[in-house]
Amino acid sequence: MAHIEVNDSNFDKEVIEKSKDKYILVDFWAPWCMPCLMLAPNLEKVAGEFKGLEFVKVNADENSKLGTKYKIMSIPAVKLFKDGKVIDEFVGSFPEQGIRDFLKKNIK
Repeated sequence: MAHIEVNDSNFDKEVIEKSKDKYILVDFWAPWCMPCLMLAPNLEKVAGEFKGLEFVKVNADENSKLGTKYKIMSIPAVKLFKDGKVIDEFVGSFPEQGIRDFLKKNIK
């Protein structure tokens, strides 16, 4: 499953609007963050296993407005959106099974 790079200017369209029809998994990351770089392939792989889920990435360094709005204090920060709202989130690197469990718990 390929991901979409989202930024301050297209976040509402790509995440808030689309989350009215599907779940959107958002990975707040930065290129210098080793845990982020380790987590991303697992997120992409596991997200591809779920129908009705789209995976997007936000570079936290380049999109500080979103970081402030969603209270990103530490990265990687992963938030799951549905109907325009964050319905669940986690911070830090998770193994594949942890991501799978997180999604199974939240996606109906």
